[in-house]
Amino acid sequence: MRSKLFLLAFCMLFLASCSSSRTTSAKKRSQSKANETQIKKLPSVKQSQHVKKLEKGNKPLNKYTLQYIKKYASLAVLEMHKYKIPASITLAQGVLESGNGRSQLASKSNNHFGIKCHTGWKGGRVFHDDDEKGECFRKYKYVQSSYEDHSKFLSGRRRYASLFKLRKSDYKGWAKGLKKAGYATDKKYPKKLIKIIEDYKLYEFDKFREKDLKKIKKETKRSQVKTITKSKKSPHQNYKVKKGDTLYSIARKFKTTIKNLKDANNLSTNNLSIGQQLTIK
Repeated sequence: MRSKLFLLAFCMLFLASCSSSRTTSAKKRSQSKANETQIKKLPSVKQSQHVKKLEKGNKPLNKYTLQYIKKYASLAVLEMHKYKIPASITLAQGVLESGNGRSQLASKSNNHFGIKCHTGWKGGRVFHDDDEKGECFRKYKYVQSSYEDHSKFLSGRRRYASLFKLRKSDYKGWAKGLKKAGYATDKKYPKKLIKIIEDYKLYEFDKFREKDLKKIKKETKRSQVKTITKSKKSPHQNYKVKKGDTLYSIARKFKTTIKNLKDANNLSTNNLSIGQQLTIK
């Protein structure tokens, strides 16, 4: 009888341990998943023109920072409209904290803001030495996810609430407020942000309104339509006759006929001369 009771108790303990291990592993699986969506085509904020203007200036600027602005200014402006954080601040923080997108954390984990795992993080994880050894940092599938997480991080915490009372154009107030709220331990953090913003005129991106983005989108579409129309209106090409060319070989090359070539160029014979210009229709 005792042996039967012992066997029954053992079975119950075994089943309970199996159940708990399944629950634990299920939790681990759920923690490793985080929904990430990617915007396939970002709107233009005239970042290429902005960079060109900067390049024409006399001030020596970091080419990697210029590349970063070109690549991620649109994201910073989109986040500004969604979460009311100045685009200049987001972009400057990205430049500074990701080393222009070239740091190990940014290049391998798409984490541009050095955001640590914290409690409740369900996405990917990567471990780096920071304030302490082997600290847990968030890992993203897309850079866009890093930008959105940065916005949620600031807008979802009470200690940064006072910053959202500032005007979007007050990048200096934001830079100083981030340090005061404990975002960074570096005493020079506000000065570094302000310098990046002013050196690269990132405050220009704070001026973009949502209707400006729609206007740029329409203008881009119009210019694309004009380009297509021009190419349709003038499908003719010019060809310079080279040694060994014949009307037959040129016709084959451009997928046309000898008759079309002769008609387009008012030729009465098949004779050609080196250097002769032909119109191809």
